[in-house]
Amino acid sequence: MTIDLPGTAGIASAQEVSSRLLDRFDALLFDLDGVVYVGPAAVAHAADVIELARRSGVKCVFVTNNAARPPGDVADHLTGIAVAASAHDVVTSPQAAVSVLGQHVPDGSRVLVIGGAGIVEALTDRGYVPVRSLDDAPAAVMQGYSPDLTWRDLAEATFAVRSGLPWIVTNPDLTFPTPRGVAPGNGALAGIVASTVGRLPDAVAGKPEPPLLREAIARTHAERPLMIGDRLDTDIAAGSRIGIPSLLVFTGVTTFSEVVSAIPAERPDFLGYDLRTLLEPYPEVRVADDRATCAGAEARVVGHRIVVEPGNGDGPWDGLRATAALAWRLADAGIVVDPSAAIDTLSVPRT
Repeated sequence: MTIDLPGTAGIASAQEVSSRLLDRFDALLFDLDGVVYVGPAAVAHAADVIELARRSGVKCVFVTNNAARPPGDVADHLTGIAVAASAHDVVTSPQAAVSVLGQHVPDGSRVLVIGGAGIVEALTDRGYVPVRSLDDAPAAVMQGYSPDLTWRDLAEATFAVRSGLPWIVTNPDLTFPTPRGVAPGNGALAGIVASTVGRLPDAVAGKPEPPLLREAIARTHAERPLMIGDRLDTDIAAGSRIGIPSLLVFTGVTTFSEVVSAIPAERPDFLGYDLRTLLEPYPEVRVADDRATCAGAEARVVGHRIVVEPGNGDGPWDGLRATAALAWRLADAGIVVDPSAAIDTLSVPRT
């Protein structure tokens, strides 16, 4: 199998393999939307990289905040885009939500479902009784994304939450990527209920909360896991909360500007365009005073701006790594600089 890497002729040579980013870890925790697929379609190169990781002895598990589908359906989707997976390889936000439900209601309680089959299966598997109306006397409300949610569903959630029932939200994602662009996520829909009833949920599961990643690590028995995602506020923050490193890829929703401006809890350890970054040696980033270097790229402070020389590489990645590291150092020191010049330089396609 040959996979073309950005800026290289193919897979790293045998001498370079030992320094691949992949080889630092014994398990990879993949977010799905925006990392492995976007809507029904695979992200380019994802299936090949995952297969190569498995051949290298690295375990792979898929952690998703998307609550719409049960793990078996997610595994079927993955298999259909050439990523071999079973239900055991998939950890979902409804599973995480059900794990915290027992803190609010007795086992076996009725739970009002505002969402799809993913929530229904997770509840049923743990002995709870899913219902669809407040008239069915539920003891709690669980809300997660479904493309079939209607105004009536949100109204039913509002009636139930206003009545005082515990309200569990599967995940906080405000948006998620689709083939047509960024669309409202479960966090946006839960926000409608919250603004109507005048209070926040009693619990939010899914990334960045710890249960999803802890379950994934337990399933793989990993000692050196890596979280891989496309979102700072969920994927990368989840890794930070449980103290594991993270890789941010740009096949989903995050922009260069958002990375450079990231708060400490949402800063990834590694940056790359897509999953092929795992197959490359990862260059060291050096930061000192008013400049940072990465391979042939250099970012530096000029006046109140950050400017960058991207170097001779094919693409903006070393320049972005240097720019982000410098911007983060300055922000932590309370020094205000404008990174827009560097971002504009990195955003221009290179010939």
